[in-house]
Amino acid sequence: MNQRELGQQEKCLFHNYQPGEYAQEHIRITPTKLSDGREFFYLDDSPEYVSGSKTRELKDPRPLADRFASTVDEAGRVVAPQAPQMRRDPLTGDWIPMATARMDRPITAGPNASTTGNPLAARKLGDPYQDGEVPDTDYDVVVFENRFPSMMQVPGDKLETTYINGNHLWEEREANGRCEVVCFDPDENALPAQLPIRRLRTVVEAWAFRSAELSALDGIEQVFPFENHGQEIGVSLSHPHGQIYSYPFVPPKMEAELHQSQVYHERTGGNLLQDILSAEIEAEERIVMRNHSWVAYVPAAARWPLEVHVAPVRNGLLSLDQLNDQERWDLAQMYSTLLQRGNAFFDKGDGKGMDLPYIAAWHQGPVRDSRRDNYRLNLQFFSLRRATHKMKYLAGSESGMAAWISDTTPEKIANRLQELGPIDIES
Repeated sequence: MNQRELGQQEKCLFHNYQPGEYAQEHIRITPTKLSDGREFFYLDDSPEYVSGSKTRELKDPRPLADRFASTVDEAGRVVAPQAPQMRRDPLTGDWIPMATARMDRPITAGPNASTTGNPLAARKLGDPYQDGEVPDTDYDVVVFENRFPSMMQVPGDKLETTYINGNHLWEEREANGRCEVVCFDPDENALPAQLPIRRLRTVVEAWAFRSAELSALDGIEQVFPFENHGQEIGVSLSHPHGQIYSYPFVPPKMEAELHQSQVYHERTGGNLLQDILSAEIEAEERIVMRNHSWVAYVPAAARWPLEVHVAPVRNGLLSLDQLNDQERWDLAQMYSTLLQRGNAFFDKGDGKGMDLPYIAAWHQGPVRDSRRDNYRLNLQFFSLRRATHKMKYLAGSESGMAAWISDTTPEKIANRLQELGPIDIES
């Protein structure tokens, strides 16, 4: 069986993901389940695994209990598994998941570190820490359901709204979403900015693969791939990784963007994000990078001390799984360059820059909301660092009233990024 036939065979394992020509030839997805029943996927780009001459370890040796099994409480009563709960804030309409299980998650980074083992690392034979999530002793990229999720779908749950204290002011529902982890590389000391473009191309494929599959789950309204990086951001595991949250509601920031986009469309007939990109290209001064498929710019009303938005050139794209092969390769190149320039943004005087704390947030069109047609795929990248030794902390205006005050100007941010390399980055 050749590589294309292998790719076609594994395509049959998924209902919604459509791999392009490159993925069919050069990326192999191998699904398995961890010992507690969570889904796990290897995404291999190493030729020996893509060809099938080598195979991955599929059995998780840990004696974890089935996460959906009933338990017995201290009083001897049988307790059925329960999804995390969420409550709606009557003042804002926002749903707030109550993620109590996250209190037990392992922490390996920062002053609150709680374990010496890295659950995202490949299994190390003979290592005393054997509670890692990856069954094999090596991998390229892996994706799996979070062991300590903020949201979870429990089979058989009846999705219904109840009321706290019987008062209709306070709605409560199951947080019937899904949380996944994406590990970018087996090297736990690697930085995402240091990864080769070929590996980041596999990460892009993972985002596309999961966006397609997760969007088809019952009850999912928004699929949100993102990366938190750096202790200052609050990252608890230093391994190069990101996450994908699949919300059973439209999150507040997306709700605000959808509202603005819809109002703009009704007033002008245009697409707000498309027109913003066109206006930035025409203005030129805040464009910081571009290649065949993507444009990166500092938005004219940037909030953060370092903020860059990345948008596809092609119109009509709502989600990562809609990207073609060229767009996925160009995205890997753009993302790599963006991370490298982010690390060089603040100069400590030695010319080496720093490991920038950042959040990279993929804004995709909502799954079912009718306003999705007037939206457009975009990446919003930002850092809380405002100087070499200073962070931006949200003060009373930002935290109390969500009224932002910027510490700089978008033009200064763009000028600094333009100093760090050419705008045109065609490979």
